[in-house]
Amino acid sequence: MELLPENLQHLKDQVAVVTGASRGIGKAAALALASQGAKVVVNYARSSDAAEATVQEITQAGGEAIAIQADVSQSVEVDNLITTTLDQFGRIDVLVNNAGITKDTLLLRMKLEQWQAVIDLNLTGVFLCTKAVSKTMLKQRSGRIINIASVAGQMGNPGQANYSAAKAGVIGFTKTVAKELANRGITVNAVAPGFIETDMTHDLKSDDIINFIPLGRYGKPEEVAGVIRFLAADPAAAYITGQVFNVDGGMVMA
Repeated sequence: MELLPENLQHLKDQVAVVTGASRGIGKAAALALASQGAKVVVNYARSSDAAEATVQEITQAGGEAIAIQADVSQSVEVDNLITTTLDQFGRIDVLVNNAGITKDTLLLRMKLEQWQAVIDLNLTGVFLCTKAVSKTMLKQRSGRIINIASVAGQMGNPGQANYSAAKAGVIGFTKTVAKELANRGITVNAVAPGFIETDMTHDLKSDDIINFIPLGRYGKPEEVAGVIRFLAADPAAAYITGQVFNVDGGMVMA
C-alpha cells in the first residue's frame, strides 16, 4: 500500500470504519481508504492476527489505523465499536458495511439456524452499523455509507436462499436509507460484487461459473475496493446516492 501525495488525499483527517476488514474485500477497502489519507478502523469478529496485520500494513506505509473486535450482528458490540471509534478519533466520515458470512445449502436442507445466522450478520449487521453511525453523521451533516451487496441479491443463486435474501435486503435498505439521510448531505450506496477471489469463494471455483462471466475471469478484491474508494473519497461521488454498482465482470446487465 502507498499513501497518495497529501494534495490528492481526499480523506485526509477523515475517519473510515470498515467492517469485516481483516481479509478479502474488507481488507482491500481498508487499504484503499487509508491510501486516501483516512484514519481506518479495521473491524473484525475473530481474526485478530489478520486484522492486526492489516493495521500494520497501513501504519508501515505512514497511515493511521486501529483494530476493533465486534460481532456486528450484536447491537451491544456495534455500540462499543462506534463508541470506541469516536473516543479514539472524534468523528466518523465513512462506513463500509462489508462483514458477511455464507452457510450454503439447498432450501429443503437449510436449517433455521443457517438462515438466521446469515440474515443476522449480513443484513441486521448493516442495519445496526448504519443506524449507529448515522447519528454522528447527522450531526456532522456529512458522511458516506457504502454497503456491500452481491449479484446473488439481484439474480439469486441455488443453495444461497439465505445469502441471496440478505443481500437483496441490503439493496432495498440502501435505497430507503439514502432517501432518509440525503437532506443532511449523507450518501448511501451499494456495491454488488460478483465472483471475487476471496476465502469465501475459494471452494466455488469452476469452469461452469467462468462461463457465466462475460469477462471470463474472477474479480480481485482490489477491483471492488476501487469502486468503494470512489464512492467514499472522490469529490465526483458527492452527487451519487441510492445506487447499486456492480463489479461482476458483466454477470448482471440491467
